[in-house]
Amino acid sequence: MAPTGLWLIGARGSVATTAITGLLALRSGIAAPAGCVSALREFADAGLPEWDELHVGGHDIVDTSLEKRAELLAESGVIPHRVVEAVRPALSDVESQIRYGYHPATHAGTQAEAAQKLAADITAFARRYDLARVVVVNVSSTEPVFPALPEHDDLAALEAAMAVPGRTVLPPSSVAAYAALRAGCPFVDFTPSRGVRLPALEELARQRRLPYAGSDGKTGETLVRSTLAPMFTTRGLAVRSWAGTNLLGGGDGMTLADAEHAGSKLASKGRGLATLLGGEVTAPLHIDNVPDLGEQKIAWDHVSFEGFLGTRMSMQFTWTGYDSSLAAPLVLDLARFTAAAHAAGQEGPLASLAFFFKDPVGTAEHRLAEQFSELVRWAATL
Repeated sequence: MAPTGLWLIGARGSVATTAITGLLALRSGIAAPAGCVSALREFADAGLPEWDELHVGGHDIVDTSLEKRAELLAESGVIPHRVVEAVRPALSDVESQIRYGYHPATHAGTQAEAAQKLAADITAFARRYDLARVVVVNVSSTEPVFPALPEHDDLAALEAAMAVPGRTVLPPSSVAAYAALRAGCPFVDFTPSRGVRLPALEELARQRRLPYAGSDGKTGETLVRSTLAPMFTTRGLAVRSWAGTNLLGGGDGMTLADAEHAGSKLASKGRGLATLLGGEVTAPLHIDNVPDLGEQKIAWDHVSFEGFLGTRMSMQFTWTGYDSSLAAPLVLDLARFTAAAHAAGQEGPLASLAFFFKDPVGTAEHRLAEQFSELVRWAATL
């Protein structure tokens, strides 16, 4: 495939830095593609861009350099020190392609002007490397739930509102999505934030004939749930409750400690579980910030279910992992699959990428095995 761009919103965050460092390590041959779905033999003939065909840039509102972030992740156990040292010069090259993003508290102009600047940055990046296409992936921090506004339902009304000084009609994730679409780029939302999921932005994607995907990357607890829940339903076992507790530190822990920011994440997880079990179930879920855990995340689940003759039973499981290590290869996968979809002329929601998301757009299928089968079938058509 022709040279392809990967533009990351939140490019200096933990997930983005791990993805960038991993991509550079894969290019140089010092790491195997563990955790990369797109590297499985099922997708060998899908026409995906090779690792050395991916060029990376992005937006961020923090000024900690990629090198410094990678060093901190190495100290936390996410990235091996030897890998950071091996790719350090290349990290500096990518750093030079990161531009300041949009923050409503610091931006002085209209949201239309902010989006125009973001789109111009992406377009300049594509021209700099003579890229055939750029896939924009949002891996920034989860936003608070943004209120629905009438302008969200119509593109012309939205654009008129965006041009009004002092008006904040879109959250930052949706400004980024709008800018990506205006720049002619597919958009992928790896977060539960609003992003492209507004009727007006879906209208823009249709006008520009662009594909998009999301939302909320499925990396840990929900990955296990989407595997186990079908086990109960296909055996006729009635789940009465499914309680969960997430313990996490790092930037995610700080962000999700705020109830407003955690709201979209909790809603995303809850929708998937209800669909998997065929109806609403008592499913309390707590997210707690434990700074001592650093980049590590622990999920504990307790499932109460009923069997033959009403016998009550239960199952518990604990998942411990590094979220950035689990998420980063999926970001690379999504860039490769979405680029191939764009090259094939596909547009609209990429429902076949549901395998990667907690709350997938374009489909209500949440069962992991069925999602993977659909991904394989779809990839064969690219």
